[in-house]
Amino acid sequence: MKDIKITKSKRKTISLQIKPDSSIELKVPLHTTNAQIQEFLNQKSDWINKHLQAVKERQQQMSQIKPLTIEEIRDLANQALEVIPKRVAYFAEIVGVTYGRITIRNQKSKWGSCSSKGNLNFNCLLMLMPTEVQDYIVVHELCHRKEMNHSPKFWAEVRKVLPDYEKQKSWLKEHGDEIMMRMIV
Repeated sequence: MKDIKITKSKRKTISLQIKPDSSIELKVPLHTTNAQIQEFLNQKSDWINKHLQAVKERQQQMSQIKPLTIEEIRDLANQALEVIPKRVAYFAEIVGVTYGRITIRNQKSKWGSCSSKGNLNFNCLLMLMPTEVQDYIVVHELCHRKEMNHSPKFWAEVRKVLPDYEKQKSWLKEHGDEIMMRMIV
């Protein structure tokens, strides 16, 4: 098995995580013995191997992703300038909020953001997603006009507008990296 980073801290349970780079991180309570750690790892060896294989397959998929050209990014940004402001206007009324400036960007890590002044930023890569996922991101950012956090109150606001938002959130978790990886470095 690969090298495992073990961190002891004031915690009550053992946490095991496989990172995207295939590294393994184990967090254990302070007084956990090496024998207990080894026993835990032995019990979880099938799970670890299964997830390491999944990470390896994901890395192979990602290596085959074709980056977008500057022209394609420009086209997506122009598309987004047509589509996103209309969706924002539509959903802002439903959410019951106002907003400031809307900016379309070609970001490498965020789908959208909302400033404390109400300015909204959206990634042009939204145009590569299904409409319902685009709408989820628009609603997500507009709900930050009511709650500038990800508290239960915030998610309740999102749910009021999109009762099945978890489907879109799940789609984003499953396919978002693939789309984001297409952005030119």
